[in-house]
Amino acid sequence: MQSRATSNSESSRAILVGVDFGKHDFQESLSELALLTSTAGSTPVHTLTGRRSRPDPALFIGSGKAEELKEAADALDADVVVFNHSLSPAQQRNLERFLQRHVIDRTGLILDIFGQRAQSHVGKVQVELAQVQYQASRLVRAWSHLERQKGGIGMRGGPGERQLELDRRLLDERAKRLKADLTRLQRQHSTQRRARARNDTLSISLVGYTNAGKSTLFNALTKARAYAADQLFATLDTTSRRLYLEGVGNVVLSDTVGFIRDLPTQLVAAFRATLEETVHADLLLHVVDASSPVRHEQIEQVNRVLAEINADDIPQIVVMNKIDASPELLEQGPRVERNEEGVPTRVFVSARDGIGLDALREALVEVARWLAERPPERPPLDPRLADAQPYPDDDLDNDLDGDDTRADPEEPDTQ
Repeated sequence: MQSRATSNSESSRAILVGVDFGKHDFQESLSELALLTSTAGSTPVHTLTGRRSRPDPALFIGSGKAEELKEAADALDADVVVFNHSLSPAQQRNLERFLQRHVIDRTGLILDIFGQRAQSHVGKVQVELAQVQYQASRLVRAWSHLERQKGGIGMRGGPGERQLELDRRLLDERAKRLKADLTRLQRQHSTQRRARARNDTLSISLVGYTNAGKSTLFNALTKARAYAADQLFATLDTTSRRLYLEGVGNVVLSDTVGFIRDLPTQLVAAFRATLEETVHADLLLHVVDASSPVRHEQIEQVNRVLAEINADDIPQIVVMNKIDASPELLEQGPRVERNEEGVPTRVFVSARDGIGLDALREALVEVARWLAERPPERPPLDPRLADAQPYPDDDLDNDLDGDDTRADPEEPDTQ
């Protein structure tokens, strides 16, 4: 087991844990975890890594590695241990008992960030619904420490069992209310979309991996002041603005939440109201951090989520952003690449520096006219986007590994 330690005086101190199951993007995923942890408000003070062929059913990392983790947590006075994986309820509970401190997995961490960042009513409802569903999955035997008190006259179960049933009922009732609220908000959004459709207004949605520069591009194109920062999930709530395109007129451009690898299924389900702006768009601007060494894997992750929300058949223009961060790309300058029909499929820009934005606007005009001439049922502009394979002129040739090693289903508690 390797370790990396840093010193920081912050009161909320986190130890990060990552297990290498042989996936090629392990180091990038760890770096992402550190940024997620900082975004959530904790300071990573130590990173513990190791290799396994599969997770340990009881402690995920095994008893020996858990001992090493406890020593590090005690020595560094860590408040929380953050796993770069999804933990089963039993694994999380066993680890907290063994480590004597709070343990959070990747899903819980992302849910926590979303809870902090949601601003709109619909965003808050969606986040709370996802959190309630996540908490409900963690209730299994959560009150087992009270079960020894059960018994007595007229008791079918102990305080632990009764409390567990009460908590389940409360969470279930809350989830039903939140779903009803979400349905009402979805109807409101649907009404707004129908009004835009009656006006024949082209709808364009920005999608992409988190921190790819979507909000920066949105602001640059629309002169809006949407929040943009160099951090994960800077944008959670959909923001829409009108954008005038010469020769086309006004279109509606929407900035949406960024995607991320292993996006919790609770969030994919709960955020359908926000993501419906993407589902009902006429065109997607798929923003990619062109300087990222794992950009192809990120493209695949985004397309995977788009498929989950049935938006994978919407035409895309890939916007290769941040060319200013790569000397080679900056030297090549902004450019537009086209498919066999001559329709723009990729545009290289720097949203921050305004490089290539005129070319992007011209590409949008071309594609808008192309869409107007096409029948309603149309495939993506570039079929190569479906599997996110590297393009011939890209400098990196990353082999994608589709395996997704997750924790085993919940196993019995291990003391």
